[in-house]
Amino acid sequence: MTTDWPAEAERLARGRRPCGSGRPPAAGPDTCPPPLSETEVREAEAELGITFPDQYREYLLSRSAGGAVNRLRRTAAGWGWEGDGDTNYALLTAPFPHPDSYRDREDALNAREPRPEDFPDADVHRQAWARWDAEYEVFQERKTSGAVFVQDNGCGFATLLVVTGPLRGSLWFDGRATCDLILPLALDGRPVSFLEWLERESMDLLGW
Repeated sequence: MTTDWPAEAERLARGRRPCGSGRPPAAGPDTCPPPLSETEVREAEAELGITFPDQYREYLLSRSAGGAVNRLRRTAAGWGWEGDGDTNYALLTAPFPHPDSYRDREDALNAREPRPEDFPDADVHRQAWARWDAEYEVFQERKTSGAVFVQDNGCGFATLLVVTGPLRGSLWFDGRATCDLILPLALDGRPVSFLEWLERESMDLLGW
């Protein structure tokens, strides 16, 4: 069966919430929201269909629901992350894919981009390109399945916390704004933990 890529792109776009963007306020006695209760955390997990990684869960319960990261709070739309318009809630329960798993497919997709010279009819080319562009949009959206955009790093960059799949608990840097890559954050050659990451800048943990 042929996939209706424009329809799929539209469906996935509805998984995002228009919560705005930008860094949360700097942590401090007047700006850092209080921790959540165990009841609130369990309610958020049940509604979102995930179980938070242990260290992030500990952070929510003992330190803050926000601070250095986008705040987890309940709104009229349900539980979600304030200041985050990038996390796709429709894909939160799907496993986060390691970038190595889709590299060949991305190369093949790029190679299939419709070129004007292959379409004598300009309208046919526009239609073919629109279908290809929608497929590419879906492909890009699924790269962050099972991950939360926990911090906006500015200039289109963001830090991801994986909440679903074999890589659950790991942190990644979304550098697609310039290098088209999603890169793991590491410390001393091993994946950095959430609590370790809180004490450092994401850029310091990249192995460019």
